[in-house]
Amino acid sequence: MSNRISLIDGQQRTTTFVLLLKALLVRLQEILSNINSDEDTASLIDGLKDRRNIIIDILYKTDADNRREILNNWSLVKGKSIIENRSINELKEYKYELQIILEATDYKEAENKCYKIPRRQKDNKYTNFFRNFKFFYEKLLGYSESQVNAFAKAFLKECHIIEIRSWNTDQAITMFNSLNSTGMPLSDADIISAQMYSHAGEGKTMYMENWEFITRTANSLNARRIINIDSVLQQYMYIQRAEDRVYITDGNQPDVTVPGLRRYYTIDQKSLLKQPLELCEKFGKIVRIWDAIKDYPIVKLLLKFNDNTKIYLISYLNRYELEEIEEGVIIPLAECLLRLFTVLELVDAGYSSSRFKTFLFGENVKLVDRNISIDVITKDFTEHINKQWTRWDIQNSITEYDKNILVYLNEYLYSKTRGLYFNFDDTVNIEHIMPASGHNIETIRQDAGIETREEFASVVNLLGNKILLEEDINKSISNDWFKTKKQKSVKEKTGYKDSKYNIARALVDFPRDLWTKKDIEDATLKVAERISNFIFGII
Repeated sequence: MSNRISLIDGQQRTTTFVLLLKALLVRLQEILSNINSDEDTASLIDGLKDRRNIIIDILYKTDADNRREILNNWSLVKGKSIIENRSINELKEYKYELQIILEATDYKEAENKCYKIPRRQKDNKYTNFFRNFKFFYEKLLGYSESQVNAFAKAFLKECHIIEIRSWNTDQAITMFNSLNSTGMPLSDADIISAQMYSHAGEGKTMYMENWEFITRTANSLNARRIINIDSVLQQYMYIQRAEDRVYITDGNQPDVTVPGLRRYYTIDQKSLLKQPLELCEKFGKIVRIWDAIKDYPIVKLLLKFNDNTKIYLISYLNRYELEEIEEGVIIPLAECLLRLFTVLELVDAGYSSSRFKTFLFGENVKLVDRNISIDVITKDFTEHINKQWTRWDIQNSITEYDKNILVYLNEYLYSKTRGLYFNFDDTVNIEHIMPASGHNIETIRQDAGIETREEFASVVNLLGNKILLEEDINKSISNDWFKTKKQKSVKEKTGYKDSKYNIARALVDFPRDLWTKKDIEDATLKVAERISNFIFGII
């Protein structure tokens, strides 16, 4: 029978404890190598050796005999340790960091052999394993020989580990949640992945490879603020519940109550976890889809609005094979979601109201069904919007809108109606055509026919005064006169000419050199009409 024990709770504390012991061992070895042996230091040296020997016995499972062999030949510690990182949520490059540190002869060897994260600077280039080890080691460097000895004595005497064993994974997790109720709980993904692993049987190796791919891809997408691993689990739950039609009640009204992830996977649908390889395939499809579509302009635009848009987009795309998905497949549904979530941006009601969440839950049953065409879904959105809101109210709200998300939508719609290419960089800036601030602002305001600061404040942030513009150009020209902006080129970082953004480029041909309050109001009315036409299905 294996003598290995899996840690359900205490991985971080145990790892931290081991790293501190290793840092302490390295310092003890350094002190013993450099300290002068004489009558005055004999007692201190004995104490340092005693503490060193205890730590070696703990870290490398030694006794007096083989400890002596290790001290004479440090390479004998290879493969000896009391803790092994077998986390299925850890990236491959990080998995052996703890072992590398434990096997190192000294600090320099550990630093040289540990993984360096590409394109990171200073301490950020190290993994958390080495950063913690480095922190402890450098703290100990600040202590004298006697202080290190006193610390080691107190630490080894006063630090206690309480072990609670269970031979059943489910029971161990339950015990963990009870014991750790006041600490940091395991994430839903940690709990769910552990149970999937326990059901993998002979397929554990394949499961771990699949789960690592899912985790790695989700981490990469999370860096772009698209999805993380818990989002993957949540999105599959929505897909599965829609396919099972659990949203639809006897009254044919969608039930918008949603179970937590842990309850759904470990209680409501615990049979899913008994087929871990099949479930990994489902999760893997979700991350592959997001990875394939993340740079499509329409997707980037949609994700500017509301995180909940992701649930319905992935539900729809999951009906397709990965190779079938291209931007033309995405645009019709993405535009439906844009229309509804633009209304959400403009009205007082929240996402949880029946006009939004209830409708979308009901529609999700259709989104996952490949037999229901996008034309039917588009019609549902158009009818719902026209039934719930009036075009006049929405258009009026747009004329008063002073935030930034709809600036992106306006650029998209302007480009779409003219057959022009649309995209935007992550670093794009919102440009105020009439500057919102700056040392010339009083003169610019007067030239624009605006008499008071209150009047200026009422128009400067309207949609008609905002466009997208390259970041570096915006920083250079944001406070300049309109005449200067429209005459200069982005190539010199001084104007709108040659900008990749279509509205900025169009302003170069504006017939006057002044941009006035009336120009802002007229442009705002055009934007309001353009966006309201889109919302109500007119374009």
